[in-house]
Amino acid sequence: MMKVQANCSSRMTDEEMQAVRGMGIRYLAVNFLPDAVDYDSVMRFAERAAAHDLQIADAGCPALQKCPEIHLGKPGRDEWIEKYNNFTRVLGKAGIKVNYIAWQPNGIFRSRIGVGKYTRGEKAMICDMDELYARPVANDRAYTQEEIWDNFKYFLDRALPVCEEADVRLALHPNDPPVPEVCGVPSLIWNTECYKKAFELAGNSPYLGMKMCVGCWLESREFGDLMEDIRTFTEQGKIFVVHFRNVSGTMPYFEETLMEDGYADMYGILEQLARCGYDGQINIDHSFFNPDGKGMSKTSEAYFMGYLKGMLGSLERQLRLERENGGRNA
Repeated sequence: MMKVQANCSSRMTDEEMQAVRGMGIRYLAVNFLPDAVDYDSVMRFAERAAAHDLQIADAGCPALQKCPEIHLGKPGRDEWIEKYNNFTRVLGKAGIKVNYIAWQPNGIFRSRIGVGKYTRGEKAMICDMDELYARPVANDRAYTQEEIWDNFKYFLDRALPVCEEADVRLALHPNDPPVPEVCGVPSLIWNTECYKKAFELAGNSPYLGMKMCVGCWLESREFGDLMEDIRTFTEQGKIFVVHFRNVSGTMPYFEETLMEDGYADMYGILEQLARCGYDGQINIDHSFFNPDGKGMSKTSEAYFMGYLKGMLGSLERQLRLERENGGRNA
C-alpha cells in the first residue's frame, strides 16, 4: 500500500520532525538547500530524522533540479550538471534512492498567491492563463521546443550514467501549468505523450521515471486520461513518487483547493493507484499558505495530510474486506 510522506527542507527542526512523527508519518521528501548537499550534511539530517523514527524516502535540491543553466543551455551548464551529478552520488552513498528533476527553469508559473472563490478565505496558488500569457518573456529571450528537448537530451546523456552507478533514480515532474509554452519558455512535459518521448530519449532506462503530479493532470483537459495513465505507467514501473492535490477546475483558470473542494474525485484516484499496484510514496504537494503568503501553513499541511491518511486508511479497509470476502463483487 502507498506510504504517506511529509515535505520538508534540510532546515527542518527537531520540533518539526516530532510533529511529523506525531501524525503517524514515517517518511520524508527532503529538499536539500545548496548549503546542505554534501555527504556529511545529508547524513547529519538523516541521523536526526532517524532519531525521530523518520526516514528519507526521496530528495532533491531546488537549485539543481530547476536550474536555468541546465534547462536553457546557458553558459556554465556543464558545471551545474556536475553539481547535479555530485548530489546524485551523495544520495546514492547515503542510501536515498530517488533524486528530483523538474524542467522548469523559472519554477511554477502562477498568477498569484491569494484568496480565491474556492479557498475558504485562505491563501492558495491561483492560475489565470490570460494573465500569464500577457506577461513579457521571462528570460533573456524566447526559447524553442527544439532547444528545450536538445538540452534535456544533453543532460540525460551526462546524468543517467551517474544514476546507474549510484543506483539513484530520477523522478521527472511535469511543467506546471501544463501548457506548450508560457512567457517564452516551452514546456518539456505538458502531456502524457511528452513523458513517453522523454522515456524514449532515455532509452527506456529504469532510472528515469516520473513524479506523477495529479494536480497537473487535473489542471489540463489535454494532459491525458489520468486513470488510464495511472494504469499504464504503474505497469511500466515509471511512477516513482505521487503528488496528490485537487483544483477548482481546468485551465484557463484554476485555484488550488482542499482535496474535498476541487472538481476531481480524489478517493477514486487513490483507489485507482492502489488497484493498479502502486505502492510507493505519496504526498500532499501544496497546501494553503500562511496569512502573509510566505510559506505554507503548518496547520494546513497537517489537515491535508490527515485527510489523505484518512482516505488511505478507509481504502485499505475496503480492500482488506474485499480480500476477506473473496473479491470486489462478492
